[in-house]
Amino acid sequence: MAKNVLLTGGTGFIGKHLTDVLIESGFTVSILSRSSRENTPSITYYKWNLKDNFIEKDAILNADYIIHLAGEGIVEKRWTKRRKKAILESRIKPIELIYSILKENNKTLVAFISASAVGIYGAITSQEICTENTPPANDFLGTTCQKWEHAADQIALLGIRTVKIRTGIVLGKDEGFLKKIAPGFKAGFGAILGSGKQYLPWIHVEDLCQIYLKAIVDTEMQGPYNATITDNTTNATLSRILAHLYGYSIWLPNIPEFLIKLALGEMSIAVLKGQRISSEKIQEAGFEFQYKDIEATLSTSLS
Repeated sequence: MAKNVLLTGGTGFIGKHLTDVLIESGFTVSILSRSSRENTPSITYYKWNLKDNFIEKDAILNADYIIHLAGEGIVEKRWTKRRKKAILESRIKPIELIYSILKENNKTLVAFISASAVGIYGAITSQEICTENTPPANDFLGTTCQKWEHAADQIALLGIRTVKIRTGIVLGKDEGFLKKIAPGFKAGFGAILGSGKQYLPWIHVEDLCQIYLKAIVDTEMQGPYNATITDNTTNATLSRILAHLYGYSIWLPNIPEFLIKLALGEMSIAVLKGQRISSEKIQEAGFEFQYKDIEATLSTSLS
């Protein structure tokens, strides 16, 4: 009988791609959804509502694996106190609810796999290459990721193999990061943000999905793994390549940092700062990236 993988955030950009990969790999998929959806032969939908602290219990009890992808977008809205709370709770609450159901029903899993982010290393730009052993930062992104991962660690205390996938910018066709920035470049108004020296640790969505699949089948994987390409791409590099792919050279001046800070407030650090990230650990675990060249990746990802 096919093993079942339960996804939180299964209807999002990454979740939709991962669902296809899991089904193609012989798994059945369950997805937690806030609205009613019709089941298919390969996908079962269960209801959940974080405001009411509710998850349909059978979703957990029927799962062999759980992959936690859900979370409010980091750069969707300004970081008000309310928004910061929503960003944090949308990542932690699902794990707490899953933990309580697992514990109350003495239910075990083959593995629990949680998304995390390279933001755990902080909103800074330096020449340091961050590994999974680099200490977490104490800024908003760093503390959010720490609490996110700490919640996942509670699942590990139940004796369940737990993996944390620290993701950077996810590239792919039609959705994700490029959906937000490509239209401006396509229209001929692409520009470099701030100094342009901030690093943009990236990964293609297909590689990311394969890392999640590996985390399921590789019983040796446990703990945190960086899921980004180590190629030192900066905002300036990516911006110039995007402009080139649309047939022009950037002609606008860099957008000054003070204007970005004025427009975005504290959230501006998410686009003005960026760290170098090592992918050595996941590669040593036997994973081989298929998308390694930023220009080729962008070329195949633009619609």
